[in-house]
Amino acid sequence: LLSTSLPRDPATDARARPVRVRRVRGDDARDDDDRLAVEEPLEIRLQFREGGASRMRAVSVTMRTPGHDAELAVGFLVSEGVVRSVADVAGVQHCPTRLDGSSHNVLTVRLSDAATFDPKRLERHFYTTSSCGVCGKTSLEALEVAGCAPLGPGPLLRPAVIHGLPATLRAAQAVFDETGGLHAAALFDADGTLLRLREDVGRHNAVDKLVGSFFLEGRLPLADAVMLVSGRASFELAQKALVAGIPVLAAVGAPSSLAVELAADFGMTLLGFVRDGRFNVYAGAERLAPSAPLPLPA
Repeated sequence: LLSTSLPRDPATDARARPVRVRRVRGDDARDDDDRLAVEEPLEIRLQFREGGASRMRAVSVTMRTPGHDAELAVGFLVSEGVVRSVADVAGVQHCPTRLDGSSHNVLTVRLSDAATFDPKRLERHFYTTSSCGVCGKTSLEALEVAGCAPLGPGPLLRPAVIHGLPATLRAAQAVFDETGGLHAAALFDADGTLLRLREDVGRHNAVDKLVGSFFLEGRLPLADAVMLVSGRASFELAQKALVAGIPVLAAVGAPSSLAVELAADFGMTLLGFVRDGRFNVYAGAERLAPSAPLPLPA
C-alpha cells in the first residue's frame, strides 16, 4: 500500500490554536484563554505524464484544518474521478514554498505512469471554501458519465443503532471539545461501532479525509458502512459517499433537495436530522429494519 507519511511543521501543523478572549456574561467581563480551530489554505497539485512528458497542474485550493492532508488530497481526487485505484497514486508529498522549507500548505499528488484519466477534468480550476464544498456540480448526469453505478444492497440497520450514532461521534471529536468549531465525518459498521473519524473546519474536507484514508488502504468501496456527518447533507457530500460506495449517509442536519434526488437515483439510504432519538428517512427506507409499532393513543 502507498506510504503517505508527511513531515510535520511543529509551528503550524496544529488543529487548534490558543487565543485570548474577553468573555462577557451579563454585565460582567473577564479576559480568558480560548482555543480556535485552525483554518489554512491547502493547494493540491497533480503531477502526471501526458504525451511522454511530466506535467504539474494545480487542481484545487481549499481552506482546511491542517492534518491528514494526504488523505484530504487523495479523497478529493477520488470524488472527482481523477483516481480510481490506489495503484493510480505513486506518492504524496508536501512542497516547500518558503526559504526555510517549512511550508505545509502545498501538496503534490504524483500519479503512477499506469494511471489513466481524462485531462479535460483538470481544465476547470477548483476553488473550495471551508463551507461550500466543490462548487459547480449541479448535474446528476455528470455522476453517471463519471461511471457511478447504483449501490448494492448494503447493511440492514436497526433504528436503535442510528439513534446511537451522534453520541458516539460527539464523544470521539477531540478537537471539537477544544474549539467547538470543527465538523466531523465518521464511518460506522452496521452495529454502530465507530470505525474511523476525521475532523475539519469544512464538511467536505472531513469527508474527503475519511474517504481518502480508506482509499489509501485499498478498502474502497465501503459497501457495508454508514457515514454520519455532523452538519447537513449537501449534494457534494452525497456525491462523495456515492463514489466511495457508501450505501447509507446520515446527517445531524437537513439534506438538500439535490442530495435526496441523488440518493433516490443511485439507491442510497439518506437520513436527516439524526439527533435526540429521532431521524427522517428521505431515501432508501428498505435498509431500515422494521421497528416495533408505536402504541395507539388511548
